[in-house]
Amino acid sequence: MKLLLVDIGNSRVKWAWVRDGRLGRQRAAANAQWQVHDYARRLIGGNWRPGSRIVVSSVAGADVDRIFVRAARAVSAPSPEFFASRRTVAGVKTAYLEPWRLGVDRLAGAIGARHLARGRPVCLVNVGTAITIDVVDQGGRHRGGAIIPGPPMMVASLLRDTSGIRRRAQGGARGVQTLFARTTRTAIAQGSRYAAAAVIDRAILEARRVLGRRPAVFLTGGGLPAVKPLLRVASVTVPDLVLVGLAVWAGQSPLGRRVN
Repeated sequence: MKLLLVDIGNSRVKWAWVRDGRLGRQRAAANAQWQVHDYARRLIGGNWRPGSRIVVSSVAGADVDRIFVRAARAVSAPSPEFFASRRTVAGVKTAYLEPWRLGVDRLAGAIGARHLARGRPVCLVNVGTAITIDVVDQGGRHRGGAIIPGPPMMVASLLRDTSGIRRRAQGGARGVQTLFARTTRTAIAQGSRYAAAAVIDRAILEARRVLGRRPAVFLTGGGLPAVKPLLRVASVTVPDLVLVGLAVWAGQSPLGRRVN
């Protein structure tokens, strides 16, 4: 049986195969311009057998989801099963006032983090277009989370909405790569990175207060390399955390993927 796991984000798509209970290597690509043939050829492929499945977490919107469904149909693949946010799913219960408003990538990541942590409380951080920070207690209760702009979005906002900074930021980022930069463009870039890292560090301290003990901290997301070197807290990087959660939800707990 084939099991294809797909995480469709705002700017990138990530996917991996589960074979014999083992989650394969995650692949990723920028998918902003992808159409039916791109998903069909580059991601889904052919030679599907009865009993196989495609499980999807998508925050890209209904239009992209329809394109993906058409791509699966074009290569005679199984109909995609879209993961949806509910009050309780795969051992995690969210305290969100309206569970359906919780991003599916956040909930799938919470399921994956809880699986990897063997029931310990967790704080998971996903650095993408936006940065999401979520907390799950020892009993599997998702206590809530925070959302902040990722560094590129912070930079874009300043360049778009502040004409004085935009004029002075011409010429690109250069100079000493510390918080205290010597060009305006570098100051923006470094300021956004340090701001993101500071929020993450503070959130993890807050998570410890809320949970009553230090949580296991999991980091994921395509934007992580820009932020991780600045973090001060101990953490574990899991690039495919959302896919781990999807595998658990699909009943295929990934073998050999636990963190002590």
